[in-house]
Amino acid sequence: MSFEEFTMSVDTAARPSVGPPSPSDQGVRYRAVWRWHFYAGLVVAPVLLVLAITGSVYLFKSPYEEWRYRDLMAVRPAGTAQPLAAQIRAATATHPDRPMVSVIPATKPDRSTKVTLAGKESGPFAPGLSVYVNPYTGKVLGEVDESATLMRKVRTIHGELMAGKVGDRIVEASACWALILVCSGLYLWRRGPARNKLRNRKGNGPGTGADAATGADGATRTGGGTRNGRNGRPLLRRVHALTGASAGIVIVFLILSGLPWSGVWGEGLSNLSARLGSTAPDGEKYARESTPLAGDLTQDPATKVPWAGEKQPVPSSTPGGGHAGHGGHTGGAVGAIPVETALAAARAQATHCPPPECDFIVLLPKGPRGVYTVNVDSRRDPGRQRTLHVDQYSGKVLGSYGWSEYGVLAKGVEQGISLHEGRRYGLPNLLVMLGACLALITLTVTGAWMWWKRRPEGKLGAPARPADKRTSFGLIAIMVVLGVLFPLAGITMIAALLFDTLVLRRIPALNRRFG
Repeated sequence: MSFEEFTMSVDTAARPSVGPPSPSDQGVRYRAVWRWHFYAGLVVAPVLLVLAITGSVYLFKSPYEEWRYRDLMAVRPAGTAQPLAAQIRAATATHPDRPMVSVIPATKPDRSTKVTLAGKESGPFAPGLSVYVNPYTGKVLGEVDESATLMRKVRTIHGELMAGKVGDRIVEASACWALILVCSGLYLWRRGPARNKLRNRKGNGPGTGADAATGADGATRTGGGTRNGRNGRPLLRRVHALTGASAGIVIVFLILSGLPWSGVWGEGLSNLSARLGSTAPDGEKYARESTPLAGDLTQDPATKVPWAGEKQPVPSSTPGGGHAGHGGHTGGAVGAIPVETALAAARAQATHCPPPECDFIVLLPKGPRGVYTVNVDSRRDPGRQRTLHVDQYSGKVLGSYGWSEYGVLAKGVEQGISLHEGRRYGLPNLLVMLGACLALITLTVTGAWMWWKRRPEGKLGAPARPADKRTSFGLIAIMVVLGVLFPLAGITMIAALLFDTLVLRRIPALNRRFG
């Protein structure tokens, strides 16, 4: 197919219907899909626009923070670093009333140590207070309230629209509907009137029946009808359809790789992964007196545990040797053994990714039976992740798991997350994800713009409801399958069908306005 023919098909398939289509306009199935595509886009476009904008900004979190907090993160090497315990005491002394949660020792000679203290808020994703310490002098360089940073606000908008659980559900439902929008949009492009018209131009003669096309101006055109090619097409239609056709697959991946963070679908995937044995370790050998890790355990987005380990049970330390009751203190005291001892035990079993290639994030014991949890984090390669639990009294590693213990599903999610955040393959990965965000922005803006320009006076301008109920039933069957796979989308589908059946069809004024 030539470029001109491709452009013609894009133009025609992208044209919004603003009046009752002819029964011959590619059949009732085409109109049924078009109707769902129209309403779905109209409802979720604002949310998708917000997600795309905030997502494109959050891709640059690391370089932004490297620049914004360069005076806190960078130090000048000066001899031998002080003991980690001394650095922790200096950090906790700035806020004695706040328990320490984690520490990230300096990974390079020119890097500072980051100590995270508990924030004012509590619960999942509650931000903490990051205190940066010069490892050579023990001097506190400054602190950052994670709840007040730009990227924290961007992330909150992106994940929950700053509306808590309700916002999370709206984001998840909109993301699921975006999948339907992409699929239906590709169908409209592939099966639009221009397809049959192009076939007729190649020698099949004038179109009849389903091959006849009715334009937005009401004029019926057959396959042999005359048009001015793409010169007479509004640019918006071409941009909208061409963007969707070229970036659809990447957008679908972007959505699917982001869903594990969602409340309903993500929780279901996590439970399914646990039932299938597709998560990291065999937790049966652990004492279950501690609660499982829970996402942002450290209350700091920079030190979250891997997705594959969020539901895993945590072993318990065994008090003994006169150390019982000494672990888990605040104000600088940590476990019964020094942090360096626990860190050394973990590093001895995680030689696959030494600093500075990986961060060693130490989470402190919670109470006398708590353990040190050390997360080995490679920002780019999830295959180098490892989580270790160290007894706070003996220094013995009680549990250690990583990529080799992950199941297929857990590996897929971890790889998807790193790709989603644009960090798996460096700059090329970031640019591809940025391109997907920009494509989504383009689709939402051009779609809304086309509707606004072409809508009839006093009407919504939706495609007409298909008259053939058998076709509607077939489409509904497909939607049911999608609704089962994506529960929140299914719930909103039912709501939309009930609204259409019980409200729109029964109130003439609304029926005329909304179609």
